[in-house]
Amino acid sequence: MNIAVIGAGAIGGNLAVKLSAAGHDVQVTGARGPENVGAEVLASGARAVELADAVLGRDVVVLAVPFGAAGKLADLFASVPDETVVIDTSNYYPDLSGRIDAVDNGEVESVWNAEQLGRPVVKAWNAALAETQRTRGVPAGTPGRIAIPVAADSEKAKQVAMRLVDDTGFDPYDAGALADSWRQQPNGPAYCTELTLEELPAALAAADRLKDVAVRDSLPERFAALPADYTVDDIVEMNRAAHR
Repeated sequence: MNIAVIGAGAIGGNLAVKLSAAGHDVQVTGARGPENVGAEVLASGARAVELADAVLGRDVVVLAVPFGAAGKLADLFASVPDETVVIDTSNYYPDLSGRIDAVDNGEVESVWNAEQLGRPVVKAWNAALAETQRTRGVPAGTPGRIAIPVAADSEKAKQVAMRLVDDTGFDPYDAGALADSWRQQPNGPAYCTELTLEELPAALAAADRLKDVAVRDSLPERFAALPADYTVDDIVEMNRAAHR
């Protein structure tokens, strides 16, 4: 597939590497232009391009930008064909993005992002830590393979995203419509807890909006309780423990 990744940070950079290594034609652009895309991001064959050129002729556009930035890209997408699949990887953390009243009042994160962007999106890759995505992808069929939820209103777009999730080393799970994607938002039982395909459905079903927001907002205190040299496993265990 022809894929554009907008954002070359921890999530976008990793996806550009994984998807190009899987044989896709990948163009990537950083928030400050192509000159800021690291060499390690391009090592598997992805090409750094200008933002205005990134979405041209692409089958899929992956948005790996901070939550709340999608609206700034609406003009960029005005001429992008309707059939182009747009995948949103972002998560809402008020301390980072600033308070967004609509989301605080219950609007689903990616539903809000789709409104700002002016087109439908798929929610994927948001519910796994960047380091999990970088180091823990394994071939399909590997016992204990981590699953990633994928939500969208278009079944065709969802299937495209699920194929790409598989290409990055994770089992894709159909998490329903975009309106259901609140179940994979921070910090529910399915969020950054490294669950298998067998475990993930129960975690999504156990999501509780009020509790999950409270868990999300308690992150600074919980991180402060971790050892100074904490690992990915420590973070995953912290996230799991919050829902026991």
